[in-house]
Amino acid sequence: MLPANLGYVYENAIAQMLSAKGDGLYYHTFRSSSSNHNYEVDFIIFRKNKLCPIEVKSGDYHKHKSLDLFTEKFSSRIQDRYLAYTKNIRKDGPTTCIPLYLVPFL
Repeated sequence: MLPANLGYVYENAIAQMLSAKGDGLYYHTFRSSSSNHNYEVDFIIFRKNKLCPIEVKSGDYHKHKSLDLFTEKFSSRIQDRYLAYTKNIRKDGPTTCIPLYLVPFL
């Protein structure tokens, strides 16, 4: 049996949660300035006319470089930033890490 990539499943679940509560499903990609790598932010929602990027993780949640670079690039337009994952709620610097099931309450 092949291992499942739960990232796709979690991203689809978050898309459904956000859509069900009336948020638009916005996604952003940008190229690395030092390589051919693309960075992506899974979802962007709006609160108080500001951006709230959301990165969804199923695995290595300690790294969120796309979220960090996006926030740096658009710092004046960011309200809050979130990492949705399978662990407990916590703060990682300016990033609020939340369990997947709390996304509807953002």
